[in-house]
Amino acid sequence: MNKPLRRIAVFCGLLVLALLIRDNWIQYVQADELRTDKNNRRVTIERYASPRGDIIVDGKPVTGSAETSGSDYKFKRTYKNGPMWAPVTGYASQAFGATQLESIEDGILTGNDDRLFFRNTLDMLTGKKQQGGNVVTTLNSAAQKAAYNGLKKQGGKGAVAAIDPSTGKILALASYPSYDPSSFAGNSTTTDTDAWQKLQKKNNPDDPMLNRALREVYPPGSTFKVLTAAAALENGLYTEADQKTKTPLPWTMPGTTTPLKNEGNIPCKDATLRVALQYSCNTVFGKIGSDLGNDKMLEMAKKFGFTEEQFTPVRSSASVFSDDMNPSQTALSSIGQFNTAATPLQMAMVASAVANDGKLMKPYMVDKLQAPNVDTIEQTEPEELSQPMSPENAQILQSMMETVVDKGTGTNAKIPGVTVGGKTGTAQHGVDNSENPYAWFISYAKGDDGSSPVAVAVVIEDDNAIRDDISGGGLAAPIARSVMEAVIKNKQ
Repeated sequence: MNKPLRRIAVFCGLLVLALLIRDNWIQYVQADELRTDKNNRRVTIERYASPRGDIIVDGKPVTGSAETSGSDYKFKRTYKNGPMWAPVTGYASQAFGATQLESIEDGILTGNDDRLFFRNTLDMLTGKKQQGGNVVTTLNSAAQKAAYNGLKKQGGKGAVAAIDPSTGKILALASYPSYDPSSFAGNSTTTDTDAWQKLQKKNNPDDPMLNRALREVYPPGSTFKVLTAAAALENGLYTEADQKTKTPLPWTMPGTTTPLKNEGNIPCKDATLRVALQYSCNTVFGKIGSDLGNDKMLEMAKKFGFTEEQFTPVRSSASVFSDDMNPSQTALSSIGQFNTAATPLQMAMVASAVANDGKLMKPYMVDKLQAPNVDTIEQTEPEELSQPMSPENAQILQSMMETVVDKGTGTNAKIPGVTVGGKTGTAQHGVDNSENPYAWFISYAKGDDGSSPVAVAVVIEDDNAIRDDISGGGLAAPIARSVMEAVIKNKQ
């Protein structure tokens, strides 16, 4: 072979070698990356080629799938009572992706989870189409309906979170206003995109897609006094509910010339803890916070879950209690003002821990994951998160909260034949309290055996309400009562 031909042959051989190397690199090294690339339309087409598994509440699906027309995406997601369940399910949209349980458990719902590999392999061998599994929630449909309908009837904005204190199971998680995930589940550039745009905050100031139960932090107002009372008992500042506190009236916050005011002419001078919670005395609980100091109050707040995000598995924003505060700032924070802010889930956790004799269980909303044949793939077990209070002190605080409902500011939460403990809150809002305050109520109900099947937190923000008509006992307590009644009836 002459020299020019030899050079051409070597060059062609190198080209073939490069081609083989590249081909093997793509097939064996980059295969998974290319297969799952978001720009690979085949992946998306395959994703919607079969119905998704369902999200289950009380044994029934609150989701579904429907065949589409005029699209190579064969199935799209549907929702039953979509606005009511959106804070739990999130959405799954062909055009806009997925959130919350639809996103977190996407592998199970689409059937692509590694734990379904064996079943998928068998289905492939038998020619059966891949199926999605189910996500079984802890939610109680009656409690969720009571929560959502209560918020809707009240109007304005608001949220409800309800927990089973003994396990941490989330029983209700409602947010209002809400949205229907079905309205943009497809990929139409007209109907679905238009529905999506109308729900965005820039186009809708009510921000219906905000999950207020998990993602919004509000000043908790006087509901935080339950935590402050817990701190007083746990640190030995006071040891009994009916022990008089050392609280002058007026009480001037340390380092200032500003007296901390109470709402109206109420018996707060040297009031006992029980009376102070019953009438919601700012002076008593502000002074407790100041006396204990920032470090001890922060330590107690952290034990109840403040300063940390919660994963249910949907993420809940971290509630806030600041450090490096001076005594007067600590006083204001200890009555739920200044920088203190909490999600409704967080305040339900506070009520839950008190009701559960001082033990706080980790909140969760997924009971189990199921394969397409409903075999259990994963079961959630209750988990203790912390022990903020001793059983003895928790029972003292229970008796105080029960007085609030029996003859204090929370009488609207009374349920005949049921022991209910609670605390109202009316939290300042806006610069110099210029906007309508938030109305709060946290509570729990007890069964005949002394155990508590439910703890609830409700927050209402109503810009259109008459300011003087806004109170936790007036606006939020009736909703909490209806949620507790729904859970109790379901237990019977």
